[in-house]
Amino acid sequence: MLENVLLRLGAFIMSVCLGFYLITALQWFSYKFNRIIFHYTKPLWHLYFFILPLAFFALATFLGGYAVFGVSVIFAIILFAWQKKLDKKLVFTSRIKRFFGILVVSSICFLIVSSQIYAVILSLVSAFLLSFACEKLVSISFKMRAKNKILNLPNLKIILITASFGKTSIKNFLYELLKDEFDVIKTPRSVNTLAGIIKDINENLSPNTQIYIVEAGARLRGDIKEISEFLNPQFVIVGEIGTAHLEYFKTIENIRATKLEALLSNRLKYAVLHSSTLKKADENTCIYDTLIHDISSNLDGIKFSMSLEKQTEFSSNLLGSFNAYNIAACVCMALNLGVNLEKLLKSVANLHQVEHRLQKIEAGGKLIIDDSFNGNFKGMSASYELVKSYKGTKVLLTPGIVEGEDSLNEELSKIINETFDIVVITSMANEKSLSKFLNKPEVIILKDKSKMTEFLAENTKAGDLILFSNDAPSFI
Repeated sequence: MLENVLLRLGAFIMSVCLGFYLITALQWFSYKFNRIIFHYTKPLWHLYFFILPLAFFALATFLGGYAVFGVSVIFAIILFAWQKKLDKKLVFTSRIKRFFGILVVSSICFLIVSSQIYAVILSLVSAFLLSFACEKLVSISFKMRAKNKILNLPNLKIILITASFGKTSIKNFLYELLKDEFDVIKTPRSVNTLAGIIKDINENLSPNTQIYIVEAGARLRGDIKEISEFLNPQFVIVGEIGTAHLEYFKTIENIRATKLEALLSNRLKYAVLHSSTLKKADENTCIYDTLIHDISSNLDGIKFSMSLEKQTEFSSNLLGSFNAYNIAACVCMALNLGVNLEKLLKSVANLHQVEHRLQKIEAGGKLIIDDSFNGNFKGMSASYELVKSYKGTKVLLTPGIVEGEDSLNEELSKIINETFDIVVITSMANEKSLSKFLNKPEVIILKDKSKMTEFLAENTKAGDLILFSNDAPSFI
């Protein structure tokens, strides 16, 4: 009797643990199974936390209930230790809570009948099928509610922003330039999917809102088209188009076509575009990067000129020459919306650095540059050039470029050679492509990111500069 109870309890624990691992991976990759199958950056984790546990469970069923229970409890302990070390843990949203509710019921139903491996697999399959069906119904309801909310605000101006990189910065800077003139809100943090936008509209868009600034991201053709057709924005900013996420799109032409889906709105009045879109300027289209001149950048900030109604010089405490282009896009849009140029000059001077994007911090006599959310070659290399003239010891912590070709990491390593004294590689994914060409700085491989604080305390001193560059979450 006891052995039978342990057998079924062990099978239940195994089912819940496997579900926990899979739903965690799915949350990281926008609940797309094809991404965790074909684009998962830690494929060995599938072996450790799914395939091997199932295999040991199957073997244990031949040995009886005690063995099944023991294997399942050991796996649960290992999984708990794994998730404790993650810097991007599972977030228990309403969707996740619904999933676990369905998984528990599904597991109980199947395990009443059998405690064999097929019952565990069937409980997982049915739980995911029912969960995805449930979420489809929920999303349809949420989408209709959000659409009706927009339709009931006929005077609401919507600004859609997309780019290969820099879109979050553009969104935040534009908000700062407009907030004193209008009742304006923006999508939070890095929310840039249709589901996230719908949730934001339902929860945060008020009847008093005059301008809604929305960031749009994409991994597949049609992602931005779906957002653009849902919002029908009157204003669009398309920033620089580059090779970010090339592994999904295969060609730069596909990336460009996807970003330009933002222009499909049937209410479009004005667009601010980067020249990489290959579009031409006209009365309703501004090519903002062609208006910029004389950029200078150092650790105190940036200065640049723009050819507007007159030659105008802007200055800001923001770091990084590329931010001149992000600001310029915002200035062009703000001018079109009627903001006074003199007010814009003052607002630009008072802009705050976006968190984790070349954010300057001084601590214990050390100069820390937090650029951990910058993951493209152009931005990363620009940050390295920015700190090159610093006189003290320069320490770089980076996993390299995660979503891109190996050749980009090789190019990056050449710039690193000329800049840094110590390089700490924080991801095994790019260890070979980076360290192969690093011959000047001291190279350290940090396998456990949880020890990063301890490492820095022991290996850096007052007067050092520490740059966190594209410090990706541990699941990368």
